[in-house]
Amino acid sequence: MVTAKHPKVGVLALQGDVREHVRVLSGLGADVVPVRRPSELDEVQGLVIPGGESSVMDKLARSFGLFESLRQRIRSGMPVYGTCAGLIMLADRVEDASPGQQTLGGLDVTVRRNAFGSQLESFETELSVPSVADEPMHAVFIRAPIVESVGDAATTLASLGDGRVVAVEQGNLIGTSFHPEMTGNTVFHEYFLRRVRAVADTASATP
Repeated sequence: MVTAKHPKVGVLALQGDVREHVRVLSGLGADVVPVRRPSELDEVQGLVIPGGESSVMDKLARSFGLFESLRQRIRSGMPVYGTCAGLIMLADRVEDASPGQQTLGGLDVTVRRNAFGSQLESFETELSVPSVADEPMHAVFIRAPIVESVGDAATTLASLGDGRVVAVEQGNLIGTSFHPEMTGNTVFHEYFLRRVRAVADTASATP
């Protein structure tokens, strides 16, 4: 039974590290659904867009007839958490995009794809995220984007030591350059699920 305590949450399952997010969310008590079709998207109260290849996700979302449904649900206020490629998918503006690449939008930010170089330049570091966690968290960056600029509507959640922004939020949308699903640290998934539960509680209270 789906309740606010055990919300039904989707993981966009077109490409990328889907299983890792499913495992984390299930461990936190969510009823998790892989989402590949609009009918599956209709069932969920929140969505995670995983890391992977943003240009491939874009093409597949359009091929599966899912792109406009995703945009509509984002605009309607559905909580969405995007990691790495998922952050790119949620950004309003993308630098170094592939030819013809589109995004779902919703986050008033500009991101740069593969800002740290190839997979050989992947790295790990400690991040302070005071609005999400009391203690610094370990973060893994793999072919990660960077947030080049944050618009007035968005809020920075975390930055590297040199000031480059790697986590943002806006309304019910959250985006991170890094992969918390790979470290065993669940604070961002918990933060996302609190949003999902709050929206579910509000919806259930509406006559």
